[in-house]
Amino acid sequence: MVTSFYTQEELLSIGFASLGEKVLLSRKTSIYNAEDISIGNNVRIDDFCILSGKIEIGSNIHISAYVALYGNGGIILEDYTGISPRSTVYSAMDDFSGDYLIGPIHRTECINVQKGTVIIKRYSQIGTHSVIFPNVTIGEGCVIGAMTLVNKSLKEWGIYIGQPAKLIKKRKTGLLRYIK
Repeated sequence: MVTSFYTQEELLSIGFASLGEKVLLSRKTSIYNAEDISIGNNVRIDDFCILSGKIEIGSNIHISAYVALYGNGGIILEDYTGISPRSTVYSAMDDFSGDYLIGPIHRTECINVQKGTVIIKRYSQIGTHSVIFPNVTIGEGCVIGAMTLVNKSLKEWGIYIGQPAKLIKKRKTGLLRYIK
């Protein structure tokens, strides 16, 4: 039977750094540098996602359709996190100040790429169409509203929206009772 997800045998042949159990990975996902990508248990990655660079995906995670994870500077998704459709996580980004050329086609001395690990702490959810910049930590239990720009680290258990992200209220930690 053919499904839209890779079989376990096919997943193993991709060459991930590590691969957990109960992984559903869409056949329509683009994967670059699989040897630098780790995937935990009970993970689902939907159609048209891009996984590129050094990425650590924990367990109990859902990555929705059209999500791009650009892990040149490193991306860590801790357990029980999720990313909603059409969101993008950048761990490396060109300098748009006007002092440099932009893009990978130029000589190194003509560009200025800023790199920094992005960490999305456990129990956090990224809303649809959100963008996360390099060198950012999203605190445990955060919810990022739709179309939010995260350009700096966020404190734990908050609900954030806007461009740039602003805290609108604290989130209750009661949901932890559902986690075994």
